[in-house]
Amino acid sequence: MITLVVFFGLLFAGLPIAGTILVSAIVFMFSSDLGVLYDSIPIQFYGALEINSLLAIPLFLLVGEIMNKGGLTQRLIAVAQVLVGGLKGGLAYANLFTNAMAASILGSAVAQIGVMSKVMIPAMERAGYNRAFSGAVTVTAGLLGPIIPPSMLMIIYGVVAVQPIAPLFIAGIVPGLLIVAGLALVIFLYGVFGPGLPAGTRSGRSASAKVLIGGLVPAIIPVVVITGIMLGVMTPTESGAVASIIALALGFIYREIKLRDLGKILFDVATNTATITGLIAAASVLSWVLAFQGVPDAVVEVMKGLTDSPFVFLLLVIVMLLVLGMFLESISVLIVVVPLLMPVVATLGIDPIHFGVVCTVATVIGLVTPPVGPGLYIAMVQADIRMGPLFRATIPFLAMVLAVLVVIAAVPALSTWLPAVTAGG
Repeated sequence: MITLVVFFGLLFAGLPIAGTILVSAIVFMFSSDLGVLYDSIPIQFYGALEINSLLAIPLFLLVGEIMNKGGLTQRLIAVAQVLVGGLKGGLAYANLFTNAMAASILGSAVAQIGVMSKVMIPAMERAGYNRAFSGAVTVTAGLLGPIIPPSMLMIIYGVVAVQPIAPLFIAGIVPGLLIVAGLALVIFLYGVFGPGLPAGTRSGRSASAKVLIGGLVPAIIPVVVITGIMLGVMTPTESGAVASIIALALGFIYREIKLRDLGKILFDVATNTATITGLIAAASVLSWVLAFQGVPDAVVEVMKGLTDSPFVFLLLVIVMLLVLGMFLESISVLIVVVPLLMPVVATLGIDPIHFGVVCTVATVIGLVTPPVGPGLYIAMVQADIRMGPLFRATIPFLAMVLAVLVVIAAVPALSTWLPAVTAGG
C-alpha cells in the first residue's frame, strides 16, 4: 500500500514517470525488507536495455521525424482528398484515411495527432465543418498510429512481454482496418442523422493523376516494412533501418530536408529514445522486485478468483487499462502492467499476441480521455476549442473504438489469423 501511495504521490507531484517507477521500486524493497537487492539495481537496470528488439525504437522514431520534417504527410493528405474528397463529407473521410496511411509510417499517436491537427482542423473548418467535429475526427483517427504497423507500442509490448515483434506488427493490421471502418461509419451516420456534412469537391483528372503519382511515393515505406516482415525477408529492426533510409532519401528528393536539419532530427530521436528506454529500464527494476516477492503469483490467484473466462478477464483488463490511461501515458501503462498480467494470460491460455493487440488498443484510448488526454490538449491548442465541446464530439467515435475493441477481445482470430497465415506461408 505504501508503494502505491508513493507512486501516485510522486506522479501527481510532477516527477518524471521513470523516476517515479524507480523510487517506487526502492520503497517497495525497503517496506518488504529486501535490502539485499539494492546492490543489484544497476545490473537489472542496465540488463533491461541489452535487448536487440530495442534497436527498432530509434529507427522508427527516425522515420517519423523525417516524415514530419520532409512534408510527406501533406502529400498523403492530397492523395486522400483525391480518393475520397468528392464524397459528401469528403474532408472528414480524407482526414481518417490520411491518418490510416500515416499510421503505417509514424507509429505514434501523439506525433500523428500533432501533425494532422495543424493541417486538417483548419482546412475542415474553412470548408464549413463544425470545429469540434473536426477535432474529434482528428484525435480519434490519430489513435491508429500505434495500431497499424509499424507500432511503437507493439515494440514495447514485445520487449516487456518477451514476445516476437514481427507477429505483433502483423497482428495489428486487421484490428486497425476494423477501427478505420468503424470510424468511417460514425462519419457517415453523422452526415445522415446529424447536422449534415458539407459536399465534397472533385479534382480534374490530370491534377488527380499528378497528385496520386507524387503522393503515393511515400507509401513505399509501409509497403517495404510490412511486406518485408510478412515475407520473412527482414526483421522489424532491419525494416526500420530500410524505412529510415527511404524516408531520408524522399526528404532530400522533395527538397524538404536539408543537411543542416539532420542534427535537430537526430537530437530529437535520441532524446525520445532515451525517454522510452529509461521507462523500460525503470519498469524492469520494479517488475523484478515484484516478481522476487511473488506479487505476480498473487495477481494470478486474485484474477483466477474473479473469473476463469478468458473473455471476461480481457474485459477486466480493458477497464483497468482505460482507467490507468486517464492518468498515465500509454507506454508507462504497458511497461508497468503487462509483466504482472502475463502469468495470468498463460494460465488462462490466452494467446500473447492477441493479448498484445487488446492491450495496445486499450491503452492508446487514454490519449483522448480526460483528465490527462494529451491528444485532446494538442487538438485544443490547434483548434482553439475548449475541452468540453471537443470531448463531447469525440464520444461517438470513442464509443465505436470501444465497440471494436470488445469485438477484438471476443474474437482472437482477428488478431492471430494473419500472423499465423504469414508464418505458415
